[in-house]
Amino acid sequence: MRQLAILASLVLAVCPRAFAQPPSPRIGPFVVDLRGTFPNFPDSVELAESRGIAATDLPGLGIGVQVGAHLYFFKWKAVTLGIGGELMTSRAHATAQTAGLPSVTERFTSLAPQLSLNFGSSKGWSYLSGGISVSTWSIVPDGSAPLPVDEERLKTINYGGGARWFAKKHLAFTFDVRFYAINPSTSFTGFPPSPRTTLLVIGAGVSVR
Repeated sequence: MRQLAILASLVLAVCPRAFAQPPSPRIGPFVVDLRGTFPNFPDSVELAESRGIAATDLPGLGIGVQVGAHLYFFKWKAVTLGIGGELMTSRAHATAQTAGLPSVTERFTSLAPQLSLNFGSSKGWSYLSGGISVSTWSIVPDGSAPLPVDEERLKTINYGGGARWFAKKHLAFTFDVRFYAINPSTSFTGFPPSPRTTLLVIGAGVSVR
């Protein structure tokens, strides 16, 4: 709840123009997003132990891409409801800090439906959105085969918000701040399960309609 409150405050703070737009023309009817992302992968001891590596060898900050599409189908007062989906995939790679050990590559992929609450007009709007699906999260030392846990599909809740500004009729700048709440994994081959984790991903790019 604290993260949701912070997120809502951020969206309201950075998007005053979107909220100030007159109620018409309406948001939509659809939009397609393409963003580059910067995921902040965690470096907890519990996560490292689930793969049999040292916490100092986890890569940390990575890069990725988000692709999404949304339809806007109902407006009630100042809120427009939207439904759609998003594919997010990201990667991080870093040289191991432990002498004699290989580098580690970390990947996270999520494909999820989303329901959104949108505020503003067709010239620009901010939104809060979320969805439930599954994701895969692999953490593999270079030259090693993935463990079963690296291919497990984990229940994941994504929630976040952002905004779109249409400088042209069909083209907008967009940014998104999103949290992925990932369920713990199953324990495999003698390693403990990975912990319940929240992954922060910040993205920016373009939207077209």
